[in-house]
Amino acid sequence: MTTDANTTNTEHPTGTGTDTGPVRRRGTAAGVLGAATVAMGLIAGVFYIFACAIMPALARSDDRVFIEVMQNVNDVIQNPVFFLSFLGALALTAVAAWQSRAAPHRWWVFAALAAYALAVVLTAAVNIPLNDDLAAAGAPTRIAEPAAVRDRFEDTWVAWNIVRAVLSTVALACLARALYLFRHPHASAYLESATGSSASR
Repeated sequence: MTTDANTTNTEHPTGTGTDTGPVRRRGTAAGVLGAATVAMGLIAGVFYIFACAIMPALARSDDRVFIEVMQNVNDVIQNPVFFLSFLGALALTAVAAWQSRAAPHRWWVFAALAAYALAVVLTAAVNIPLNDDLAAAGAPTRIAEPAAVRDRFEDTWVAWNIVRAVLSTVALACLARALYLFRHPHASAYLESATGSSASR
């Protein structure tokens, strides 16, 4: 009897034999998905406030004021906090997509990643080059034709900012839905069952 007890204690030193690995992994996945949702909300808010307040307000300004303010905004926004949110939203969503690759809510995370990745590409391909061109124009007081500089910048930047605001908001909604399904396994299981039934038909 003593030998059996020792054997049991050797196999399960804690005396419980409970595998906490899945619990830890689920906790990590929940943390990553939650952090991705928060970061996405911050970035969607930045693009939203540009679309609904900052750019409409600047539209009322004269050309030199418009150029000066946008140059200052583009300079100030290049800070660690913004970059952490901007790139962190992409990285965290990518990690969440990998972690949820076999979960019923995976399609929501995949959709969020696709939408936000497109927003990042648009930012790099359109908005940032326009910002660089505006900065290269120099001090507003020394620009000979500020109206021309503004015309080359404003309409295109505003239009594509609206697009990336919509994309990041869609990504936020998808992540919020994924987080809900993650926290409510019964709803997630029902979704998986319904998807499987539709596919079988």
